[in-house]
Amino acid sequence: MAGTPGLFLLLLVLLCADGQVSPYGAHWKPTWPAYRLPVVLPQSTLNLAKPHFGAEAKLEVSSSCGPQCHKGSPLPTYEEAKQYLSYETLYANGSRTETQVGIYVLRSGEGESSGKSRRKRQIYGYDSRFSIFGKDFLLNYPFSTSVKLSTGCTGTLVAEKHVLTAAHCIHDGKTYVKGTQKLRVGFLKPKFKDGGRGANDSSSAVPEKMKFQWIRVKRTHVPKGWIKGNANDIGMDYDYALLELKKPHKRKFMKIGVSPPAKQLPGGRIHFSGYDNDRPGNLVYRFCDVKDETYDLLYQQCDAQPGASGSGVYVRMWKRQQQKWERKIIGIFSGHQWVDMNGSPQDFNVAVRITPLKYAQICYWIKGNYLDCREG
Repeated sequence: MAGTPGLFLLLLVLLCADGQVSPYGAHWKPTWPAYRLPVVLPQSTLNLAKPHFGAEAKLEVSSSCGPQCHKGSPLPTYEEAKQYLSYETLYANGSRTETQVGIYVLRSGEGESSGKSRRKRQIYGYDSRFSIFGKDFLLNYPFSTSVKLSTGCTGTLVAEKHVLTAAHCIHDGKTYVKGTQKLRVGFLKPKFKDGGRGANDSSSAVPEKMKFQWIRVKRTHVPKGWIKGNANDIGMDYDYALLELKKPHKRKFMKIGVSPPAKQLPGGRIHFSGYDNDRPGNLVYRFCDVKDETYDLLYQQCDAQPGASGSGVYVRMWKRQQQKWERKIIGIFSGHQWVDMNGSPQDFNVAVRITPLKYAQICYWIKGNYLDCREG
């Protein structure tokens, strides 16, 4: 059990992978690292008063604390991490709870069964975004995992009934945004039935008309690190939330994974798709290089507009155990950030990394038990 600050330091070391594959050699493939993961478990739950849902939805978050600022901040202590990873749950009937968590490090084999267990456009020079047209693309993986929130953001399907998004899409750090109590998730579908006019004409000069089919959200989880941080300093590190739908969506989803160091990402690049505001009704895909990173954040200059916030940032790497290529979500696109670089303002787009602790927390939210969350 991890009950002291000294033992908690061991948790942070867990970011290092067990069995790295050397990047040298003729047959090297970018391989998903293997991690020994911590366990994040609920300890107690407290009923809270119903929120007022008074905040205006902001589709981007700005912060003056850049890479060097975040790198200079001390890592949280064990007690601080427990506070940040504690979370609020909002239910469809407006009720709300706060859950305190404990963080544990399991010894090898312990707990395992005998079996397997912005204020301006964020466009950097030439606009490198791609609008995805045509049913054959939009309804196929991985683009089909992107969904739209009724508050205006993007989310990503990560399980049969769960959507990962940015916390600021539903909570401004102080209270829930308007419309969150009746939050819905939209799935892009063609307006025409199979065989109808334009149903498969992805090359037409007039893109196929699409519509959203909406599913209500049953409950949401937001980490207290976001709520306590109020979107500044430490709060940026916890800008993520999980939504549980009232019914299964019946689409293929993308699993979450622990974010490898940027130098281990294929080509040093990340990918994500979202519903940018300047292209209404379009799903917009982009990829770009990671420029910098901290323990909790990835800094890049992917072209993006408000509305893309909450998109799942993913990469495709080799899964050694199954001997296959696999895409996983390693972060959540948060949005635009102005950074004062030695007196010269510079802007980045920021994504929240899924660290081992965040993976353990989000996976528990999805699975409801830690035994299914031992592999990241």
